Amino acid sequence: MHYNNFLNQTLALVSNIATRNFGKVAATIKTGDSNQVLTQTDLEVGQKIIEAIEKSFPTHNIIDEEAGVLDKGSAFTWVVDPIDGTSNFANGIPTYGIMIGLLEEATPIASGISLPAFGETYIAEKNKGAYCNGKKLAVTEQNDLLSTLVAYGVDGHQENPTLTYTECQLLAEIVLRIRNLRCSNSVFDLAMLARGSYGAVLNRTSRIWDNVAIHILVEEAGGKYTDFFGNPMDYTNPLTKDKLTYTFCAAAPLLHEQLQQIIHQHSR
Repeated sequence: MHYNNFLNQTLALVSNIATRNFGKVAATIKTGDSNQVLTQTDLEVGQKIIEAIEKSFPTHNIIDEEAGVLDKGSAFTWVVDPIDGTSNFANGIPTYGIMIGLLEEATPIASGISLPAFGETYIAEKNKGAYCNGKKLAVTEQNDLLSTLVAYGVDGHQENPTLTYTECQLLAEIVLRIRNLRCSNSVFDLAMLARGSYGAVLNRTSRIWDNVAIHILVEEAGGKYTDFFGNPMDYTNPLTKDKLTYTFCAAAPLLHEQLQQIIHQHSR
């Protein structure tokens, strides 16, 4: 089935909402996690996406970051992040996005991603390629980490500072082997990977809605998408995974291999 029209239309609708509210809404910190914030726009955009899915695909499951799990007993599950990069969005920083991914059982099969501040819509379907505003995407052909820009998102762990210290030591090993480090800690970084501007993006603190849409986008652009240590992503029984912490290592294939060597050599 072709999902392009649905994704384009839905993202156009909600991107207008995000653009109207950009930098004008207050963010509140979610209870129990100072890294996670919420705005009224997250709720508004999420509700519009849910309404659109339920109108076009009434039998499909939905996981929305804010609304939670809607179980329809389907093999298909839409995974929605209404505003990815909410801290950026609320502070008037344009590197935020809207993500809609679709799983069939445990396999990502379609996604739509909007970067409203840049007027860009990214669409990917399994075995059909990845596109930005209709232009086909491909990850970089660069084969040397030292010549590439790499993004790495780090969240602080106030409850366990040792985790953050250890992660930053590994990050230092990576930084010493790349051209430069970049980080919006949002879907913007993955869009830059899919279009060949960045060589890789890594993160050790994400959720299922941070992964499904970008996973297929990166793969359809020719990249490799695994967990941080190179293992396959696990979306089995996705409706039970809404509280799970995910990690990811997304990169052009040769750069992914080089990063995995660094990670396995220096991880503790």
